[in-house]
Amino acid sequence: MPFLIIGVVLALLFGPMLWVKWAMRRHSGDRPDLQGTGGELARHLLDEAGLRHVRVEQTDQGDHYDPTVPAVRLGQYHYDGRSITAVAVAAHEVAHAVQHRDGARLFSLRMTIARIVTPLRLVAVVMMTVLPLGGAALGAGHIALGSMLLALAVFALSILLQLVTLPLEFDASFRRALPALRAGGYLAERDLGAARTVLKAAALTYVAGAMLSLLQLARVVR
Repeated sequence: MPFLIIGVVLALLFGPMLWVKWAMRRHSGDRPDLQGTGGELARHLLDEAGLRHVRVEQTDQGDHYDPTVPAVRLGQYHYDGRSITAVAVAAHEVAHAVQHRDGARLFSLRMTIARIVTPLRLVAVVMMTVLPLGGAALGAGHIALGSMLLALAVFALSILLQLVTLPLEFDASFRRALPALRAGGYLAERDLGAARTVLKAAALTYVAGAMLSLLQLARVVR
């Protein structure tokens, strides 16, 4: 029975992550017949949306939209790539910029939670490192309780962040990116199924993140 539980936990944790990687890689083959690279499409879609001030940049930090700059950032293979994966990922990240432009409530909520979680996470790491050692040295282990409570709060907020992010991701993929690719004729009809798979993978990336946050929370509680 314990092995079954462990197997289920591992499947929930790593299953979405492995499927996302498989889906992205499956449709990453070079397609010279496409109209442009992921970076070029991102620039075009942003201009079409009236977002000429939003930059398009290459990054090694993973594909994302940074609302503070603002900038759409794509990994090298998606920025320079001419594939269904590159095009779909670029359209997905541009969709986040459009959500920002439109003042989507969940997007604003996500930004607020992220501003809270980021500094708290650093404080929690420091407290969980320093307070237990200090408490042990002083013979007052109970002072570590504060760091534990803060860690619980950080993980709880992290899970909330993932839960808020997930509907935003599906909105970006299926209510914005896929219709834009279809309406603009950037992909042939025969390629839209593959693009849908890639866009689903882009959204499900955060399912893996949510599962990891839940596992970390359970570890802290234990």
